[in-house]
Amino acid sequence: MIEVEVTGGTAIVRLAHGKVNALDLELCQAIEATARDLDADQARAVVLTGSGRAFSAGVDLDRVTAGGPGYVADYLPALIGAFQALFDLGKPVVAAVNGHAIAGGCVLAAACDHRVMSAGTIGVPELLVGVPFPAVAIQIMEYALGPVGARRAILDGRNHEPAEALALGFVDEVTEPEHLLDRATVAAERLAAIPADTFRHTKRQLHGDAAVRRDAEPATLALWQTGAADGRIRAFMERTVTSRR
Repeated sequence: MIEVEVTGGTAIVRLAHGKVNALDLELCQAIEATARDLDADQARAVVLTGSGRAFSAGVDLDRVTAGGPGYVADYLPALIGAFQALFDLGKPVVAAVNGHAIAGGCVLAAACDHRVMSAGTIGVPELLVGVPFPAVAIQIMEYALGPVGARRAILDGRNHEPAEALALGFVDEVTEPEHLLDRATVAAERLAAIPADTFRHTKRQLHGDAAVRRDAEPATLALWQTGAADGRIRAFMERTVTSRR
C-alpha cells in the first residue's frame, strides 16, 4: 500500500494502492501512520510519489457512495488525519508528481514543501463533486497557492496539465518522467541542508494556526454524508465517466 525506501538520508515514499492510488479509508490511515513515523525517525527529508500512472486520483468515490453516511463518518476523519500528518511533518517533504494528482491527491501534493511534476493533471474539483473541503485542505491550498490562487483553484475546479500547473503555482518545477525522482531528491537534499531545528520551526510559522477553521469540521462531515446519500457524488461520477468515453 505504501513503500518506503531510505537512500542517502532521504526517504522515498511511494503510494502503491490500486490502479490510481485512490484515497480510501485504509490508504488514508497508512499515510497518516507513515508520516508520523517519518517525522520521528532518522531520515532527514522525504520524497512522496505514486506508482503507475497516478500520484493519487483523490478520494475513492466508489467506496464513499457504496458505504454511505456510515463509511463517511469513519472516512472523513481519516482523510483529514492523512492531510494533517503530511502537512505537519517537520522535515522537508517534496512531492514527485508522476501522474494525475486530483482532488485529495492535489491536496497531498500541496501539503509538501516543494512540488516537481512530470505528467498527468492536477487540480481540486471537490466543489464540482458537491462536497466541501475539510478545513486543513483549505489551509494547505492557501499555503501552496496563496489566498487568491487557492480561491480561484477551489471555485474553478479545473485540472491542469504540467505547464499550466507551473504557471499557476500548483507545482514548482516541471521535468521529464525519467528525471522526476532525481529532481525531487535534489530539492529534498537542498532543503535538508537547512539546520533541522530551524527548518521545523520555520515550517510551523509558515503553516500558521487552523484551529478556528477546524471548528467547522462537524458541518463538513454532515455535508459529505449528505453527498454520499443523496446522489450528488454518484451523479458527478456518471458525468465524469461519460465525458471520458
